Amino acid sequence: MKKDKVVIIGSTGSIGTQTVDVIETVGDKEIVALACKSNIKKLYEQVKKLKVKLVAIYDEDKANEFRDICRKNKVSVKVLSKMDGLITLSTYKSATMVMVSVVGMIGIRPTIEAVKAKKIVLLANKESLVCAGDIIMPLAHKNKVEIRPVDSEHSAIWQCLNGENEKAVSKIIVTASGGPFYGKTISELKNIKVEEALNHPNWAMGKKITIDSSTLVNKGLEVMEAHHLFNMPYDKIEVVVQRESLIHSMVEFKDGAIKAQIGVPSMRIPIEYALYLTNRKFINEKKVDWSKIDKISIGKPDLTTFKGLRLAYDAIKIGGLMPSVYNALNEVAVRRFLNKEIKYLDIADFIEMGMKKFQKDKLNKKKFNVNDIEMTMEFAEKI
Repeated sequence: MKKDKVVIIGSTGSIGTQTVDVIETVGDKEIVALACKSNIKKLYEQVKKLKVKLVAIYDEDKANEFRDICRKNKVSVKVLSKMDGLITLSTYKSATMVMVSVVGMIGIRPTIEAVKAKKIVLLANKESLVCAGDIIMPLAHKNKVEIRPVDSEHSAIWQCLNGENEKAVSKIIVTASGGPFYGKTISELKNIKVEEALNHPNWAMGKKITIDSSTLVNKGLEVMEAHHLFNMPYDKIEVVVQRESLIHSMVEFKDGAIKAQIGVPSMRIPIEYALYLTNRKFINEKKVDWSKIDKISIGKPDLTTFKGLRLAYDAIKIGGLMPSVYNALNEVAVRRFLNKEIKYLDIADFIEMGMKKFQKDKLNKKKFNVNDIEMTMEFAEKI
């Protein structure tokens, strides 16, 4: 049996590095190409270790710098750049699987092109479905392409649905840890520092996703993503807080039965499931020690203090390009917060103000393409 050949777009980030680790641990898939946005130091380490011959770097200046490093060290590798480079990798002829784990809207076009090229898509880029789900999912069905979710919540739902009759599903329950500020009031959040927002109690993630977790915006994005992945109406997708991050999501069926996927808070497990499906592998991961678990709590999210989640449902109801606008506004706001240009509570305020402006300016479209989606980022940047 031939080994799957894997391309990793976003190889230097949290998901990308863990994907490399899982494949190396199991050892029966081959990584044939890597791509990153700008972290050429980490990429160089991966190229040396994995001996790949093809890479893409989105930042062209960094790509030129990387070429110089490889030339000086006599490392033979083809270096592509910009969006064309990412797309070349996502359609790489010899690859059978493409992991899209880059953060942000730059993951949309490579995902679409991977689907067109009939690759198995391992999707850890929320923006692809949040912004372009109406484009990607019909294309995947047309081309009979598997889109395997890698986010822990969507992987959990996917695992719970495996072997079940989709018509028997009553609702999907997406769990949230609540982040580092669960239970805090608006007044207590006024002067939150970047370092505090990056201190997640359970998960080790990239900076942008960690901030999204703290604001609950990530749950809004995950509701949008779940709608597209599982063809589930938005009003049948519920968000609950599960502080211990043991239950990664649940599915409720018409007879009242509920299936939950439970495990330690680790992205290695959903990555492994996306790679190997039910042929589960030993990946040297910790197990739940039930002797030390004294409770599993369930609570409701506070949609007043953490209005980012409420605004997501508003964007969903408006429809058209508004989910993409919501995502773009959040990307810009989080970047500005991380750069200490705005305060923590300004993130949700910025999203709310931008959504109102988009509606007021009558820019929404019910039918749209990728160019329209990219326009929403330009809109957000100008505010």
